[in-house]
Amino acid sequence: MIEGVKIKQIKRFSDDRGFFQEIVKEGEETFQEVKQTSYTETYPGVIKAFHWHKKQWDVWFVVRGMAQVVLHDMRENSVTFGQTQVIYSGENNPMVIAIPPYVAHGYRVLGNDKVGMFYHTSQAYNPDEPDEERISFDDPVIGFDWTTKNK
Repeated sequence: MIEGVKIKQIKRFSDDRGFFQEIVKEGEETFQEVKQTSYTETYPGVIKAFHWHKKQWDVWFVVRGMAQVVLHDMRENSVTFGQTQVIYSGENNPMVIAIPPYVAHGYRVLGNDKVGMFYHTSQAYNPDEPDEERISFDDPVIGFDWTTKNK
């Protein structure tokens, strides 16, 4: 696991009325101060990658579909510098993923359903000075192969 990335498996409490899940809660290691919450839906087969932030934490929760989340540590002083981590998150594996600054992140939609994701950020988006840098999904330095590996 990449140093500083925090993952919380989500517990589901079910009864005859439905279910309840706690997602983000102050005091847990995945919690970051939230200054903005956004929601996105992404179509099957789409890759949204990579981007990273200098100051901002992202806290992701996939509520619909399944995503292959890919993280790459760009922090030169980190013990996991240059390492890539893959996480499968979504309806079938609910979790919160807290992504620190200088960790590039992106995802690919798996299966035939859209991915719906909430993301909480520790900074509000400022279009005049965005804290967001982009890297191509096929960047040779990261070198991630997004194809499904049949086994």
